[in-house]
Amino acid sequence: MLIIGELINTSRKAIREAVENKDGEYIKQIAKAQFEAGANYIDVNCGTRVYDEVEIMEWLVNLVQEAVEAPLCIDSPNPLAIEKGLSLAKYGQPMINSITAEKERYEQILPLVQKYKAKVVALCMDDTGMPETADDRMRVVRTLHQNLTAAGVPEDDIYFDPLVKPVSTGDNAGLEVLETVDLITKQYPNVHKVCGLSNISYGLPNRKVLNQLFMVQTMTMGMDSYILDPLDKTMMGFVYGSQALLGKDPYCMNYLTVHRNGLYA
Repeated sequence: MLIIGELINTSRKAIREAVENKDGEYIKQIAKAQFEAGANYIDVNCGTRVYDEVEIMEWLVNLVQEAVEAPLCIDSPNPLAIEKGLSLAKYGQPMINSITAEKERYEQILPLVQKYKAKVVALCMDDTGMPETADDRMRVVRTLHQNLTAAGVPEDDIYFDPLVKPVSTGDNAGLEVLETVDLITKQYPNVHKVCGLSNISYGLPNRKVLNQLFMVQTMTMGMDSYILDPLDKTMMGFVYGSQALLGKDPYCMNYLTVHRNGLYA
């Protein structure tokens, strides 16, 4: 199970203010807290900084790496910002968020995946737009899998994101994602699946409840990576508990360890 800590993102008010005020200590504090709470990767996203994103990416990456020796997920719509982050990453294998089957995006990001030997989040999206059904998503999965592996990207470095849509906008939004994860797991057993959970609950009350339940449902279908808030102790408790119940935690050792450490009590 791979957990990507999502909190260092300038779309979040506290991070936006820290960047504006050049409060590096706060950034380092958040990076350290996520790592200590169980994040395997730290996501770095300053995509809202349209005019100085490359410079802010450099500043954030350096700060995070002063705080923790954790691999980074470099998250941006801007290939220049992604390359800046990758060029500075020095711990473990970096990850790129993300590539798509859109022609322009694919051609921009693939050389970075190859150059930095990075893991890559592969969004189920192409030039026809956002997918609606599991069939639509799997069509993109097949294209991306064929092209990425032909380009020399190992299956173990590919993380398919089925693109979670709010269930408030369509009754089948959750079901289509669950079906997609199940199909990827069965048809491409050597790749990974990842998603951000919060979209599923957008526009609805008690969002944490829906996010937590959707995590359990997607993990049952084969999801093995999440972009989430590792400081949410209930969510992290469900992560470890679900792994134990699904037979993915031999002798429940991880579950017992975190219980003894009091992290998710």
